[in-house]
Amino acid sequence: MKFELVEEPMLGLKLIKRQCAGDERGYFSRLYCEKALGEFGWPSEVAQSNFSKTNAVGAIRGLHFQYPPDAEAKLVTCVSGAVFDVAVDLRKGSSTFGRWFGTELSAKNQMSLLVPKGFAHGFQALESDSMLVYFASCAYAPENESGVIWNDKDLAIDWPLPPSTISARDQEMPPLKSIGDGIKV
Repeated sequence: MKFELVEEPMLGLKLIKRQCAGDERGYFSRLYCEKALGEFGWPSEVAQSNFSKTNAVGAIRGLHFQYPPDAEAKLVTCVSGAVFDVAVDLRKGSSTFGRWFGTELSAKNQMSLLVPKGFAHGFQALESDSMLVYFASCAYAPENESGVIWNDKDLAIDWPLPPSTISARDQEMPPLKSIGDGIKV
């Protein structure tokens, strides 16, 4: 089973299509392969695997990241439903610092987003009961956890739906300006 690079909207950020093998029973798709994903820049270690279910259409989660030494790369895959997945470049010295990329990930389109270290990540549920699996290159470190407010005026993310639910924590995230000129990863 192969992975195909569909787009690299920003250096290091990659939209990947997973190959499926199917028959009358259904299909098989590989979510993770160290060797194949290493060719796209995956740092080769999975320290943590996460699963999230978002009940309500329009709910927003994010935009989250971790500061070094716990900065993490993520491989994000929607296994049920659909989400509008967003990554924001926070890397110090990056020519795309402060820019965002958004794309639909769904169980139907078999796409995954490889988010490198130094990016914030979030998503909006486009269908009820949307489920994501994401692999992280570093374990969760609450002391280095942070984020950027989902509706930051400087980012002007074009969320496809009006927000229905946002956690209190995500509503209190700081603006992009709080990061200064970026995160050195």
